Amino acid sequence: MITKDLYERKELRELVRDFTRKEIAPHIDQWERDGEVPRELHEKAAELDLLGIGFEHGDLLDTVALTEEIIQNGGSSGLMAALFTLGIAIPHIWQSGNEDLIERFAKPAIRGEKIGSLAVTEPGAGSDVAAIRTTAVRDGDHYVVNGEKTFITSGCRADFVTTAVRTGDKGYQGISLLVVEDGFTRRKLDKMGWHCSDTAELHFDDVRVPAKNLVGEENQGFVLIMQQFQVERITMAVEAYATAQRALDLTVEWVRGRETFGKPLIKRQVVSHKLAAMAQKIDLARTYTREVAARIQRGEDCVTEVCFAKNAAVQACDEVVDAAVQLHGGMGYMRESEVERHYRDARILGIGGGASEVMTELAARRLGFA
Repeated sequence: MITKDLYERKELRELVRDFTRKEIAPHIDQWERDGEVPRELHEKAAELDLLGIGFEHGDLLDTVALTEEIIQNGGSSGLMAALFTLGIAIPHIWQSGNEDLIERFAKPAIRGEKIGSLAVTEPGAGSDVAAIRTTAVRDGDHYVVNGEKTFITSGCRADFVTTAVRTGDKGYQGISLLVVEDGFTRRKLDKMGWHCSDTAELHFDDVRVPAKNLVGEENQGFVLIMQQFQVERITMAVEAYATAQRALDLTVEWVRGRETFGKPLIKRQVVSHKLAAMAQKIDLARTYTREVAARIQRGEDCVTEVCFAKNAAVQACDEVVDAAVQLHGGMGYMRESEVERHYRDARILGIGGGASEVMTELAARRLGFA
């Protein structure tokens, strides 16, 4: 069993590194073409207790280590989205303490038996969660759900979807969370990146959902969503700097072996200085994000710092992956080049989990500037 001890976290890193190099890296290009990862991968990850980190065992710092090792050893942020969607699908269920929901949804997801998804975003309500319009009207022992959701990660493969619905008046006070299993339609969406992570548009037309699938109390869903956003955002910050580190590692390997005009690219000052600048951006983002994660783990209020961490890591990632493609030259533009995938995948990190502009606005408000 994985614990929080520092030494055993090193063991966790070794475990995840081996898992990634054996079970992910050799197959990820095919999964990119397939548009999804196989269910067997969830089962293999569960056998190593990786899906239970943050729930049955481990903590946020274990999640940080896990994320770093997968991406930096041949995975990707898209792979993380596909394999660990339970990280956004079941926290609300786990936190509610509802044993029935935990047994029916959370634990099967941790065992790799079920795939969960989270549906909050709507065509007319992205970052403005309080403006969602999907309704759930109580009818006896059921809720009747109508509306639509979009940009839902793992929405095509999901066995259950933790869905934000309006059960009360307008605004954040009228939002609840319901676990929806079936009865809705799905449309797969094509994306710029994250190709191995399926994304869907969901339509609910008089879908009947058992009232026992309500997560927490009615009209209290907004608080649950906001509480979990902090962990999601810090995790995306980790994905950003880990992606940048992987792109840098690949680029260093490339410029060491690539010769132009009689000498390796890395021997040219313009290249070595560019690599140093890339490394600096990554290290600053990583150091700050890790510290914020540790503060969250200690129970501190870090909303402002999470916004800073996500934006700083995303900016570093954007600049590094762009430089990585440039230093790879024409090969960096080819689909067979791994940095090309990271270049595309990185673009969503400044949008998902709260756009960079929203992070800046939230931080400004918390600091009393707006």
